[in-house]
Formats: sequence, C-alpha cells, structure tokens
Amino acid sequence: METLLSISIALLAGLFMSRLAKVLKCPAVTGYLVSGILIGPFLLGRLGVRGLGFISLEDVKSYSVICNAALGFIAFSIGNEFRLNDLKHTGKKAVIIGIFEAFTASILVDIVMVVISLFFFDGLSVAAAITLGAIAAATAPAATLMVVRQYKAKGKVTALLLPIVALDDAFGLIIFAVSFGIARALKSGHVDVISIIVNPLIEIVVSLAFGAFMGVLLTYFERFFHSRSKRLSLSIGFVALTVAISLCSFHIGPVTIGFSSLLVCMMLGTLFCNLCDFSEELMARCDRWTAPLFILFFVLSGAELDFSVFKNVYIIFIGLVYIIVRASGKYLGAYIGSVIMKCDSTIKKYLGVTLFPQAGVALGMSLTATQLGDEGIIIRNIVLFGVLIYELLGPTLTRIALTKSGDIKPEGKTSSRGVVVH
Repeated sequence: METLLSISIALLAGLFMSRLAKVLKCPAVTGYLVSGILIGPFLLGRLGVRGLGFISLEDVKSYSVICNAALGFIAFSIGNEFRLNDLKHTGKKAVIIGIFEAFTASILVDIVMVVISLFFFDGLSVAAAITLGAIAAATAPAATLMVVRQYKAKGKVTALLLPIVALDDAFGLIIFAVSFGIARALKSGHVDVISIIVNPLIEIVVSLAFGAFMGVLLTYFERFFHSRSKRLSLSIGFVALTVAISLCSFHIGPVTIGFSSLLVCMMLGTLFCNLCDFSEELMARCDRWTAPLFILFFVLSGAELDFSVFKNVYIIFIGLVYIIVRASGKYLGAYIGSVIMKCDSTIKKYLGVTLFPQAGVALGMSLTATQLGDEGIIIRNIVLFGVLIYELLGPTLTRIALTKSGDIKPEGKTSSRGVVVH
C-alpha cells in the first residue's frame, strides 16, 4: 500500500508542478525535478511518514527498477533517431562534433582540476582530478529528449543533438574507463592494462552486439502479431527484457563482461527502426505509453539529489568550477566540431548549450569512483552538486537555445504553413 501511495503521489506531484513550470516558462522536466526535491528526504520526507514522501535516500533508491526501466525506454527512443536515411545527412557531423565536445570537456576539466589538486586543495588528488575530467564527458539524454518532445523541436540543431547525445554514452564510457583505470593505477602504483583498455572496449562491443541481436529478434517476432495493442505490448516487453539482461555482468578469467544498458537499448531501437516497416507507428504509441514512466523517473531523480553536499564549502567551490569548466568545454568542443564540419551558424552558436544537462550516466560513474575511498566520496559529492545545478538549469537553457535556433516555435506564432503553433 505504501509503495503504491508513494508512486501515485510522486506522479501527481510531478504533473501539478509541471503546470507551475509552464507558467514560469520552464520545461516540464524542471517541474518534475523540483517536485521530487519537495517530496524528497530533505523536505517533506523529513516528516517520516512513509508513502507521503520519500523518507530517506535509501527509500528513493528502492524504486530503482522504475529508473532502470525509464532509462531503457529513453535509450530505445533515442535509437529511433539513427534511421539510415537521416544518418546519410547528419551521421558524420554527429560523430565528429560528438568526439570534439566530449573530449574537449574532459580535457579542460582535467587541466583545471589537476591545477586545483596541486596548488589549492590537498584533499583532491591527481587521480581524483582526472576521474572528474572523465565524468565531465557524459551528457544526460533523458532531460534533452524530454525537452525536445515537450516543445516538438525540429530543425538543424535538433537533428544533430539527439544522435550526439546518444553517442556521448559511448564516448563517455571509453574516456571514463581509461581515465579511471589510470586513476586507480596512480593510487595503487600498479598499471592494469586489462582494466584500462580491454574491459571498456569489451563492454562497448558486447553491448552493441547484444542490442543488435535483440533488435533483430524484436523485428522478427513483431510479424506474428497484427493488432496494435499486442505489437505495443511485445515492444514494451522486449525493452524491459533487454534492460533486465543488460544489468547483468559476467566474469571470464581476468576479464569482466558487462553491458551498458543505455548502449544496448539504443542499439535495440536503432535496429528495430531500420528493419521494421511499421516501426514509426509503434514508436509513437510507445512514447505515449511511457509518458508516466518518464515523469516518475525525473521525480525520483529530483528526490535522489543529496543536499548534504552544501555542508562543505570546498565541495561547493570545486563543484562550481567543475560546472563552469565542463559547460565551457562542451560549448567550445561543439563549436570547434561544427566549424570543422562547416555547419550553419545556428548550429555553431546554439548546439553546445543543449549539451549542458548531466545526470544518470554521470551519477553511475561517480558511484564507481567511490572505489577510490575518501577521494571517491569527494568526487561523488562534487558530481552530485553539479547534477543538481545542471538538472535544474540545463533543461531551461536547452529550451532557450532550441527556441533561438528556430527549432522550437514560440507559442501563438504562425508556422510556414499558416498553422498556429500552441
């Protein structure tokens, strides 16, 4: 009963707060996050009434199955953006810009954090500094996708944004795996080539291969069903099954074979949308079905933000530096990549701003970083602080950038076809 009450209150709180967000001209996702904070363990949850609010961070994490499922469906939807017909025009640009924005953000944060560790703050070692640089590469696909959907964004910037955000997961995994392997080597004095190079490459290849296999299977089985409801049910079941399997890991000798659920589900969506003749209709129906799931995901994400990080002034200082330097790296990298690929001026000017949001993938990386001990806890708190700011401001900045680029039509304006946009 308490579980059902918590879920219903979380969903309703997110919905009502999204109305206030609209009045304030903020994206709905910002309202969902704020509602999560309000009913989370640092506000309403302090009353200690189970079901009325989330009474602790452990209570929030007990609903991780919802978050895992939501991330799977988000990645599945992003995979739908990799249609071969569209990639002929944007594929090369997305890859090049994605590489530049991810690596530029990582390198800039590396440099600044190493300087801080050497000259300003003894509690932050070089190992922790380069780990933070690696985490900086990650971008939040969920928040970006929700903004694009809410405002029905469509145009040159959006066409590049969604593939780049999807590719960020792959680039981020590589950068983090290598950097964290080096960090552990610096801390222990022993360089492990397998953990630095082999494991991350295996994870990416295995994830893409498994996602492709599941995509082929889904396409094959869809042919045995003809009603829309059964095809939708099969699609939902396959995504859930894929997420469940991708959360497993296997050990073969010194090599760990694991999956990235985001990469797996992204590849599932990519194969499905390119192989299935009626995938567009199914994806549209699936998007409507998952709307409540996504609301719950962001409400839970807001409730999980740990406000205890504000107790440490050093964490706040380094967190602010991290936020500014990472954002600068994302913008500069996207700009350089756009110049190299000879993109339009609107892409050069606004694409980088849409890459600021950071959440789930970065939090997962920061959790892994806790293996560094006390320094890992510092990393975790800095990233938590960054995610708090990025998730509250990032969606609004994305909306503004897409509006200025012309991808989002202002309400009440008339489109080129003479239709009033609401």
